[in-house]
Amino acid sequence: MGTALQTATAVLLVAAILAALHVPLGSWIAHTFTDEADWRVERLLYRVVGVDPRAEQRWTGYAGSVLAFSAVGILGLFGLILVQGLLPWSFGRSMDWHTVLNTAVSFVTNTNWQSYAGEAGTGHTVQLLGLTVQNVVSAAVGLAVAIALVRGLAREGAGRIGNFWVDLVRGTVRVILPLAAVAAILLLLGGVIQNLARPHVVETLGGARQVIQGGPVASQEAVKLLGTNGGGFFNANSAHPFENPGPWTNLLQVVLVLAIPFSLPHAYGRMVGDRRQGVVAVDVMGTLLAASMALAVWAETAAASSPLGSMEGKEQRFGIVWSSLFGAATTGTSTGAVNAMHDSLSPLGGGVVLLNMMLGEVSPGGVGTGLYSYLVLVVIAVFLAGLMVGRTPELLGKTIGRAEVTSAALVTLTMPALVLLGTGLAVSVPVSVGARLNDGPHGLSELLYAVTSAANNNGSAFAGLSADQPFLNLLLAACMLLGRLVPIVLVLRLAGSLAAQGRRPVTAGTMPTATPLFTVLVLGTVLIVAGLTFFPSLVLGPLAEALS
Repeated sequence: MGTALQTATAVLLVAAILAALHVPLGSWIAHTFTDEADWRVERLLYRVVGVDPRAEQRWTGYAGSVLAFSAVGILGLFGLILVQGLLPWSFGRSMDWHTVLNTAVSFVTNTNWQSYAGEAGTGHTVQLLGLTVQNVVSAAVGLAVAIALVRGLAREGAGRIGNFWVDLVRGTVRVILPLAAVAAILLLLGGVIQNLARPHVVETLGGARQVIQGGPVASQEAVKLLGTNGGGFFNANSAHPFENPGPWTNLLQVVLVLAIPFSLPHAYGRMVGDRRQGVVAVDVMGTLLAASMALAVWAETAAASSPLGSMEGKEQRFGIVWSSLFGAATTGTSTGAVNAMHDSLSPLGGGVVLLNMMLGEVSPGGVGTGLYSYLVLVVIAVFLAGLMVGRTPELLGKTIGRAEVTSAALVTLTMPALVLLGTGLAVSVPVSVGARLNDGPHGLSELLYAVTSAANNNGSAFAGLSADQPFLNLLLAACMLLGRLVPIVLVLRLAGSLAAQGRRPVTAGTMPTATPLFTVLVLGTVLIVAGLTFFPSLVLGPLAEALS
């Protein structure tokens, strides 16, 4: 079977599964956050934490709750990792303080950047009580913020956008945990391990000694993918046979990464009362993802004169097509999982996965983060269209005025500012320059990729960068924290501003936002914003390497 046919077959297979999932799952998500009744376990949790589920918050209170929850999560995980030597199943593992801080920030911000080898830095207790828990709740935080912004569009004359604690609990109990449990069982059936075994030393046929690691892998693997987190239980991540045994589990993992992000547009359409809005979102996200998948496969196939293309850094059991599709899916979302080493990709292939993150990871983006990033770009697209035709910009009957545009513009500028300033700082400090495996354009790409991954809360890496040192750990932790929390606060400000408005009636002068033309306009906005911002850095890195 030719590469083009393999690629088309693989993309259509993933698309067919997502098409079957996105309506029922999107409908369930919409029901979860509009249901007026609480489940018994939810009422119990509200009583434990002292929350009145009927008391809604203004955007400032909602944002304050997110910030407080994140701060407690960072402090708690930092302390847990520091004392892991006193805990059972620690196996004597430890980290330096700067690696601990980087890890705590990473998992709380849904980034899962790992400066340490998974099987060497943390024991089973930290994996279960620290990292897996944060994989669940960090995804639930992103989901809650997206729902708050959708409420802002759906409500009229409301000063409140919901209750963060209720949204957090419902997203966790009704959406993420049930899906993760099913996914873990499927991964177990596919051969992913789940145990509390100690490292086991065996003697190979050649007389060498080899350490066989065990651990609660399936439970963490399921939610790292479903929640678009991405941290690997093992250093080899989803290229490790204990995490991803074969083609069947590889397909399942790609689907898990994309399932919730591609279902959220349907939930959005139902909640605002216009399902066509969700269709436009899916069209934009799907177009960007399909294009990146095709470009990634083409780049890797064309990278070598061999008919097999470049297999450096790839698993034989997955091959070029599924390695490229996996890389495009995980960088199109905020998922740091990899089943091939991105540092070994061809210059153009590495440029594709880097560009996916630079687009703001809206193809389709992470759990919650993808939808609210998309809606921010829709606000900008509507504003630009209004300027071009001389009409008042409107979105679903809400006026896009100064306050809304300011919030959206600041969200859009946050990530590029962090990426460009952070990379500029990294290339000017000798200790970080010395951490590169390569010189020249590829060495620049290693640092650029690291900062882009951190600022976008992705977590994947060009593995040639030796990032486990104080300067890079602290720089990337700052990028992760600001890249997560600053946009969230601004998105919630936008939600509050929209919710406070009434709804303007549709007139002959109202620009429709559920048409193919508007789809093209949003696509153009995504590409132009990223292209104008990042084209010079891409020229100096991946493109210069490809042309050299």
